[in-house]
Amino acid sequence: RFVTMEDFENAKDKVMMGAERRSMVLTDDQKEKTAYHEAGHAIVGLELPQCDPVYKATIIPRGGALGMVVSLPEIDRLNWHKAECEQKLAMTMAGKAAEIIKYGEDNVSNGPAGDIQQASGLARAMVLRWGMSDRVGNVDYEQAHEGYMGNGAGGFSISAHTKELIEEEVKRMIDEAYESAFSILTKRKDEWQRLAEGLLEYETLTGEEIQ
Repeated sequence: RFVTMEDFENAKDKVMMGAERRSMVLTDDQKEKTAYHEAGHAIVGLELPQCDPVYKATIIPRGGALGMVVSLPEIDRLNWHKAECEQKLAMTMAGKAAEIIKYGEDNVSNGPAGDIQQASGLARAMVLRWGMSDRVGNVDYEQAHEGYMGNGAGGFSISAHTKELIEEEVKRMIDEAYESAFSILTKRKDEWQRLAEGLLEYETLTGEEIQ
């Protein structure tokens, strides 16, 4: 007969984050690992001033993910700046950093696979299209890079040296972002742990609750 604000929130979450999959059975270990992973994203996102504000964190499986942290810009985002990209990379790599700090390198899961894919895409855009690498310079290499990799026709060819330089720069950006996330989580370990415990207790927390 009527809808409330909660119904609108649930509908928005379903569109943005995917439908909840509450029927999926997770072990306590899987839940804990997901909580520390997502809390890592949130803590690094809160620490870095140019990351979009954290809107919500959840460890309820949604879409193809076991959990997620969603950030929303406060205004329409029309462009990206280098510092913003670097901080977004750090927030993206924070899930893997969290797993390694908590469980050790030998026990990291494939949970960060989506994060690595996202970080790789952003770092490649920074290097190939946006001229954000001083070593590679202000040349749009994307079309040539795709052609070189055999993924498309490619408008022109690039040397093996340039291709190697591009991959080195992409890796450097991601590695530096990971180190930044690792450092923040080490420094704010108590808050990170409290947030992970909060996610384990409540499963979903809003940005205000996380703050």
